[in-house]
Amino acid sequence: MSSSVGTQEGHAETNEELYQRFTNLVSSWPCFPPALSISSSQLYRHDKGWHSSLSPMVGTMVADACFTARPSDIVVATLPKSGTTWIKALPVCSSDHPFNSLGPHECIKFFEYQLYTENKIPDLDELPDPRLFATHAPFVSLPRSILASGCKIVYVCRDPKDTLVSHWSFVNKFRIREGLEPLSVEAVAGFFCDGVMPFGPYWDHVLGYWRAHLAHPEQVLFFRYEEMSRDPEAHARRLAEFVGRPFSPEEDGAVDAIVKLCSFDHMIGLQATKSGKMHAVIGAVDNSWFFRRGVVADWQNHLSPETARRIDAITEDRFRGTGLLVSG
Repeated sequence: MSSSVGTQEGHAETNEELYQRFTNLVSSWPCFPPALSISSSQLYRHDKGWHSSLSPMVGTMVADACFTARPSDIVVATLPKSGTTWIKALPVCSSDHPFNSLGPHECIKFFEYQLYTENKIPDLDELPDPRLFATHAPFVSLPRSILASGCKIVYVCRDPKDTLVSHWSFVNKFRIREGLEPLSVEAVAGFFCDGVMPFGPYWDHVLGYWRAHLAHPEQVLFFRYEEMSRDPEAHARRLAEFVGRPFSPEEDGAVDAIVKLCSFDHMIGLQATKSGKMHAVIGAVDNSWFFRRGVVADWQNHLSPETARRIDAITEDRFRGTGLLVSG
């Protein structure tokens, strides 16, 4: 039975009608077939300039129409392959952490991949405070109620070259599963530089949240992956203070314990990582696929000097005058 979610042309709009309306709209926008993008499915270009396959883009738009944020909510925002799994772990880790049975993406679900999918409008009202959510959506396409509510947004950016290499590794797992030829890292670099990446262009995505952080530092926390890697304890403390749950002097040991619980070496050995799955609109994905040792500057082992210089030149041009530095 379809529920009513709003009005369209004078009548109550069902879930199915809402999804279909946005599906029709997205389908009318420019798209790139798999041969011309990193994705194994078509990437559409949103009228605000970012790219995604059909279902996550529709889910982002449905979330904008239907999600009601609370001031106590916490939203984790990232580009794909920018440290999403790690930053999701920090807010929920504790001595009785849930990762014994669930992966980070099941603990903190994506609006566009897990919640607003398949004609569903989830009932989120019963979730206790603080509610935790995640998104890859650019700042310009966040649900409007998030901005209006004043809830907390935690953003992580990563060096573009390492982001590219991690995305290349991840997307080829899907391509191999679907019987497609893996892409070379240089081919993916070409798409990356052209901005034809899921939720990209990279530079637009990062700058959107950076500018929001500068304008509203009390609402938008901006982390750099490389700095998190150098000092995870300090970033765990900053995160706790930002969401209004600071550690007391007596809890110094708790900070160290949380960082260890959320470390790659610990989490890769958990049963939920070894055998669990994330269930999303793109299908079931092994939790282990999300775990790759994210060594800072690993791009040096994969990218040619020419490609690295091309990405650096674009980054320098796009970030000039913004005060933003993203390299390690």
